[in-house]
Amino acid sequence: MNMPRKVPVTILTGFLGSGKTTLLNRILTEEHGKRIAVIENEYGEVGIDQALVINADEEVFEMSNGCICCTVRGDLIRVLNNLNKRRDKFDYVLVETTGLADPGPVAQTFFMDDELRAEYALDGIVTLVDAAHIEQQLGRSDESTEQIAFADVLVLNKTDLVNSEALDSLEARLRGMNRMAQVVRSERANVPVDTVLDLSAFDLDQVLERRPTFLEPEYPFEWTGVYSLDTGRYELNLAEGPDPAMSLVVVSGQGTDDAALREGAEWCVRQYAEPAEIIHPGEEIPAGKHVSLRLDSPGRKSFFFEVDAPGRVGLYAQHLAEEFDLQLKNADGEAFKLGGNFCAEPDCVEETPRIKGALVPVEAERTWVAQHEHDDEVGSISIEVDGDCDPQKLNGWLSKLLSERGVDIFRMKGFISVAGESRRFVFQGVHMLFDGQPDREWGDAPRRNQLVFIGRNLDGQSMREEFEACLI
Repeated sequence: MNMPRKVPVTILTGFLGSGKTTLLNRILTEEHGKRIAVIENEYGEVGIDQALVINADEEVFEMSNGCICCTVRGDLIRVLNNLNKRRDKFDYVLVETTGLADPGPVAQTFFMDDELRAEYALDGIVTLVDAAHIEQQLGRSDESTEQIAFADVLVLNKTDLVNSEALDSLEARLRGMNRMAQVVRSERANVPVDTVLDLSAFDLDQVLERRPTFLEPEYPFEWTGVYSLDTGRYELNLAEGPDPAMSLVVVSGQGTDDAALREGAEWCVRQYAEPAEIIHPGEEIPAGKHVSLRLDSPGRKSFFFEVDAPGRVGLYAQHLAEEFDLQLKNADGEAFKLGGNFCAEPDCVEETPRIKGALVPVEAERTWVAQHEHDDEVGSISIEVDGDCDPQKLNGWLSKLLSERGVDIFRMKGFISVAGESRRFVFQGVHMLFDGQPDREWGDAPRRNQLVFIGRNLDGQSMREEFEACLI
């Protein structure tokens, strides 16, 4: 039958500095006859990777919201759905994740979303492994372990930096962690394209055997409450909670069965991928929009929303209702608190001041698997400044930085404007290893320095000041 072929998708993952961009560039310059759409995810304020990808006919779509396995899942869905409108322009998709991403939730996207499942097929997960640094990364990062466990192909990269005995020992350890994956050794990510593309290797049944909860997605919210509401104005009343703000989406026409709640949750994933509109106490909450309710003032805070027609409304909240003592009230009558419950009966004993409006009971509730959290000590430092650097001062600063903080710097990358040089200087590094070389001509482009450092407990202010001291 003439069924349209699904577009194969390869997820390219690997811990920071393992060589993902190098492999991506090799794929894009090979004569393989494929038209590839590239989706990249950045970690940090300044997007660097797209500028490091070679100029090719392929298109690069960049997402800089942070971790591709968290709220950016909605961004990924949106990009892929938009690509459907241009099916004549590509026949393969490469998704390069940030080095801090667990590839599991990324892979989930192609099974949880009905539209994507109809158009795309997950071909395989390719994980690059930094042979020189993976041992210490496995001891400090759960993400690197997950990346290896999910791989269909493990590219053991930078083999030129490790002796053969250590390589054999490392490969044996990798095979012990994932016996199903093919292991390919490489230097500078130089592997045949047919070892990483068109694999038809991702097997959902095998994944479910290893992780039975694989199809239970993580969400950027924890709780949903469904209320049956008449037409009118309602007050959302919140106490102080663990955070100065709470993200929320109000969904009209929400059902109460499991399928309806799941459908609403997947729809809200897309909304949470959008920047949140800041709502202050006393202001109106727009329906169907990702909002951030400001809760950093003392005391209880009230927010309002309108219901245009009778029906059920779902609240998809970042936190559990009890964390903020969430109350939903209508505009009529009075209610007050009694032993943790609300009542409007005249013989109730008042324990707290009266609250305007009658409490609306929740009709259905659902607690979701909240998105995982990364190590709070790990973060990114972005430096973006115009001007030319004095090469001697720059070398001195980099040498001092790497000798003192190299262990804590997982990844560094970017480009620098060096005085007297007509080409931009591109650099990449992992821990104490640093590699840089002149790149393309600056031409008419502004001579702007862009640097990104990802690591543990980095002092961003001092690093920026020290780099700016290198400028002429």
